[in-house]
Amino acid sequence: MKVIAINGSARKDGNTAILLRRVLKVLEPEGIETELIQLAGQEIHGCTACSVCFKAKNKQCKIVNDNVNSYIEKMAAADGIILGSPTYFSMMSSEMKALIDRAGFVGLANSLFKRKVGAAVVAVRRAGAIPTFDAINHFFLINEMIVPGSSYWNIGIGMNKGDVEKDEEALKTMDDLGKNMAWLLKKINA
Repeated sequence: MKVIAINGSARKDGNTAILLRRVLKVLEPEGIETELIQLAGQEIHGCTACSVCFKAKNKQCKIVNDNVNSYIEKMAAADGIILGSPTYFSMMSSEMKALIDRAGFVGLANSLFKRKVGAAVVAVRRAGAIPTFDAINHFFLINEMIVPGSSYWNIGIGMNKGDVEKDEEALKTMDDLGKNMAWLLKKINA
């Protein structure tokens, strides 16, 4: 089994990555292979609404001058997908939104993500994380994925790099998410 985590933050190895790594750290001893992809420093283009993915049904987006098709391929091959984003103006980062829009259409056109396990992880300075959390979960739900719960919403509070490590409830939430995700993956793949 494999879980891929994608960090949509423009800051490599910041608070969002810290939260994602916390979940992955729980999955690994359960025998689940993990991979963290960071979108920081990459130019990710948004969806152009061309609908070629629905016509071609080739499991790819028509836009080929960025890494999104390789990420779609990795997401399709994984058993579980964790999408993480910081909160910008009460929403996900533009990089994560572009990935979700393009992967979402390609996924729907080809039924790529059906019955995979999906989890949202959100970093926030203070407020506005719930719309981001909801929007990422909507990606999972429209793609017929299974979303495990945790002991609270998968949100960590912190402004400066490393601040989320002081949010004890967030750390417990990430640990519980990892445990629930591992349990669910094992049940599905039994």
